[in-house]
Amino acid sequence: MKQIKAIGSQEFKDMFSAATSWLEKSSEDINSLNVYPVPDGDTGTNMLLTMRSGIEEALQASGTDVSQAAQAMAKGTLMGARGNSGVILSQIFSGIAQALAGKKTANGKLVAQALQDASDKAYKGLSNPVEGT
Repeated sequence: MKQIKAIGSQEFKDMFSAATSWLEKSSEDINSLNVYPVPDGDTGTNMLLTMRSGIEEALQASGTDVSQAAQAMAKGTLMGARGNSGVILSQIFSGIAQALAGKKTANGKLVAQALQDASDKAYKGLSNPVEGT
């Protein structure tokens, strides 16, 4: 297996395409988990539709910089956000894009920081975040 020391645009797209495939396989399980504050049963579906919108936008993006792919993913998830979970997910990708802004590539440390920044941004976007909602 080839060791990857840094990712660019294509690897970023591949990584989140794989994540979207896993989400597709798990969306019904996620739907059944969501019972608070109301058992609406569509959280997994909303997240999947949001991710698909992000991936579609990212796959159309040209350029080789990881920042370009991240920005496209953020735009796609925002424009295609479905339900509250989709809006929160779009905030996660906005945080990733902000952390990777101007970067040609991202190593493991930068990706980890981008994910932490994304989490922080998503929590700040909620007035009263509650785990499991």
